[in-house]
Amino acid sequence: MLTAKIVGNIWATRKAESLNGYKLMQAEIIGGGIDEGKRIIVVDNISGGIGDRVVITMGSSARRMLGSDDIPVDAVVVGIIDEDCEIN
Repeated sequence: MLTAKIVGNIWATRKAESLNGYKLMQAEIIGGGIDEGKRIIVVDNISGGIGDRVVITMGSSARRMLGSDDIPVDAVVVGIIDEDCEIN
C-alpha cells in the first residue's frame, strides 16, 4: 500500500466497458520513497475528494477490491487518511 494525495479528476467519455460507473482520479504519491511525486490514476470508490490524503493499493489487490480480477485497474483508493500517527 502507498499514501497519496488526490490532485484531480479524470474524465473519460470512452473507456473499457468494465470501468463504467467507477470514479477515476489522479493521485500523487507522498510519504517518501523513490516513487514520491509520481502521479497515477486511481479508482476511487470511497468518495475521496481533491486534496484528500489517501491510502491506495495496487495490482491484483486493487482489482479484488472491485470484486473482479478482469477489471483493467492498477490502483484503488482503500482509505482516507484523517490523521497521521507518529510512533516514538
